[in-house]
This record gives sequence, structure tokens and C-alpha cells, in this order.
Amino acid sequence: MTVDRDFLARIHGAGLITTEVLYYMPAHRSLLQSFVWQTVDTAPAFPRLQAFLDHWRREIEAIIHSVHVAHSDWVGPAKLRSVDGQWVLN
Repeated sequence: MTVDRDFLARIHGAGLITTEVLYYMPAHRSLLQSFVWQTVDTAPAFPRLQAFLDHWRREIEAIIHSVHVAHSDWVGPAKLRSVDGQWVLN
């Protein structure tokens, strides 16, 4: 039986990160574009994110404007909330 590498990383302290990179192309500096990426990484150094951004700076022509990161390091069952009712919109 094989165990998912990301699951093992989460058990050992890594967390899910969602990263939004705002960037622009050199020929179109006034147009910001967005790229969203998710992976499992270890806070606070975020080595996978750092490797991704290093690759971006080396290999991609787009210039990074800003990077926003959301991190969740908790592993457990999903929360379920019972809803008693139904709303219909016309």
C-alpha cells in the first residue's frame, strides 16, 4: 500500500497553502494578471513556495507584482453543519 506524499507531509507538520501571484508581462505593464497555486508546504520557511517563486523568476518572463499566501496547518476531519431549511431565489 502506498501513502500519498502530501498526506505524510501534513502528518509531519506541513500545511496546505494557497498562493495568489499577481504579475504583469513586460509589454503590458498596466495589466495585472492573477495565478493561483495550491500545495502542501512547511511554515514559516515555505521551501516549496520559495522553489516555485525562484523558478518563476528564472524561467518566466512575467514580472511578479505581489504574492499573497493563505496557510492552514490543521489536519483533521471536515466540519459538517446541519442546515434545517431551504431558500429559493427567483
